[in-house]
Amino acid sequence: MPMCGIAGIFGIHGQPVRLNELERMCNALIARGPDDAGYYVGGDIGLSMRRLSIIDVAGGHQPVANEDGTIKVVLNGEIYNYRELRQEMIDKGHTFRTTSDTEVIVHLYEEYGTACVDRLRGMFAFAVWDEGQRQLMVARDRMGIKPLFYGVFGDRLLFASELKALLALDDVPRDLNWNSVGSLFAFLSTPRTESIVQGVHKLEPGHMLTCRPGEQPLVSKYWDVHFEADYTTTEAQFVNRLRVLLEESVRLCMISEVPLGAFLSGGIDSSAVVATMARLSPQPVKTFSIGFREQAFDETPYARQVADAFGTEHHELILDPDVSTILEDLAWYLDEPLGDSSAIPTYMVSKLAAGHVKVVLSGDGGDELFAGYDKYVVEGKERSYPSLPAPVRGLLGLVGNSMPEGMKGRRFLRHFSLTGGSRYIDGCAMFNRKELGSLFQPHIAEQVLTQDLWGDLARTISQHGEHWLSALQYLDFKNYLPLDVLTKVDRMSMAHSIEARVPLLDHRLVEFAATIPPEMKLQDGSTKHIFKKALRGIIPDHVLDRRKQGFAMPLGKWFRNDSRGFISDLLLSERSRARGIFNAAYIEKLLAIHQRGRALDLQLWTLISFELWCRRFLDKPAAYSAAPARDSRPRLVGAGHH
Repeated sequence: MPMCGIAGIFGIHGQPVRLNELERMCNALIARGPDDAGYYVGGDIGLSMRRLSIIDVAGGHQPVANEDGTIKVVLNGEIYNYRELRQEMIDKGHTFRTTSDTEVIVHLYEEYGTACVDRLRGMFAFAVWDEGQRQLMVARDRMGIKPLFYGVFGDRLLFASELKALLALDDVPRDLNWNSVGSLFAFLSTPRTESIVQGVHKLEPGHMLTCRPGEQPLVSKYWDVHFEADYTTTEAQFVNRLRVLLEESVRLCMISEVPLGAFLSGGIDSSAVVATMARLSPQPVKTFSIGFREQAFDETPYARQVADAFGTEHHELILDPDVSTILEDLAWYLDEPLGDSSAIPTYMVSKLAAGHVKVVLSGDGGDELFAGYDKYVVEGKERSYPSLPAPVRGLLGLVGNSMPEGMKGRRFLRHFSLTGGSRYIDGCAMFNRKELGSLFQPHIAEQVLTQDLWGDLARTISQHGEHWLSALQYLDFKNYLPLDVLTKVDRMSMAHSIEARVPLLDHRLVEFAATIPPEMKLQDGSTKHIFKKALRGIIPDHVLDRRKQGFAMPLGKWFRNDSRGFISDLLLSERSRARGIFNAAYIEKLLAIHQRGRALDLQLWTLISFELWCRRFLDKPAAYSAAPARDSRPRLVGAGHH
């Protein structure tokens, strides 16, 4: 099994591909696959990969071809059911030369064409070149665990696991996509189908792309999650089935020829994964946690309790406030600006794990699956309030919008002037439309605000799910989960050349969880009701009954104290001002409001992430192509073995 990065070029009108171009793309992906590189160039098609060897370490070199060499594939990810698929293909007369999961895709494609993707269980982004049909197929897994960027430039289709690999070629102009910039500052990430760079797109989760000579790429959906409650199944039956599917998924994710472990926060989801691993493993599970000096943010005591309960080989570290030393490296590895500051501890816990294992399992996805977010509880309460008459709501909006920036009560009044999906989206937004207009220079704001980002998301809520909670879960499955959570975990683990597997997002488990009635997920203001019930007796009660903390950082304190000067110097630098994107006076106001005690952690972090990305990829494109040195790190306090 390979965890790696892939890249490719297709000359739509017969333009030849040069090997050195593929090499440049792959060099930008070296952290994703330091063990091996592979290339195929055949006239107008070129496929390449960087490989991190996990299974069939000796024989899993890519690209992999079928028996007569007419079909070739490169894969980033893991096909967990490859053994049963391999036997099925052997029974149909196919000959295998390796024991890797990559070769399974080749023979599945021979049998089923592009429908081969329906048979796969795992996390993946792969490309198949069919010489006989003269067709390129690129597909991405159902949840979006593995990334895939693409774009057509100069009649050539380019694709790669990361944006930076496309930027390694001169074909791709480095022009900002202003709609993506707006999405970043409103909702912490770039949109589902677009990147921060104009013309470079994301292939959405559960989608495939096909392209033939002389034609433009065709993108189609092959899978989606459907929240359709099954009221004929009892709670006890749901509980029993959940336990079976959890164990099955964790067992599949533990297939490896190299050492593996788990991220452990001490919360319900990671504890469920670790408990299941401990039951299935003959050896103590290696677990990894990160903490902070600030007690309100530190979950290491809880993680330690879980580690003790299951006899794991536990490793932890305490992150020092001086993280400025790694921020430039984060800009490289994140690949796009990201408004989620928990990328920092994710980067550091991945670094810790990389000293011991090559594969980690994480508990990501549980909050989206089983309604674990506090925002769902808040929305439930707000929906129970009496509906305000339209004139009253209009007055609240008018008063709220007239109040000065940072004034207490301003956002509250604006929020309750809205209704339904619009109110929920307003609560999720970091900057609202008016604030974005102030953040950017007028000519930039005009471009940023061309599209109604808030309305688009509100319409997604109104169009999906028979129940409001199901609609919110669907929205998070399509946006927050792949664009923020999974992006962060993929990039930060790959920065240290380790593979992160996500057993709670096995698509069979997801499809089943989507049939659980919303009333069994969020019950009397208690989140994850059904999942907690399934885990009762499997993980300690104090884990199940502890209030959710979330993977947060003490950024507010750090930004006011240790990193105050660094942030001001960065965001108000001449280099930043010279781009003419932001209103410097508004940024000064944000810094002043934050210094007075109002938490603007995410706003400032997103500005930092964007500025550092611009410096790395926009300002000096010719100098960006070398990856950071691996020994660049912040000071660690209390790193050790438990």
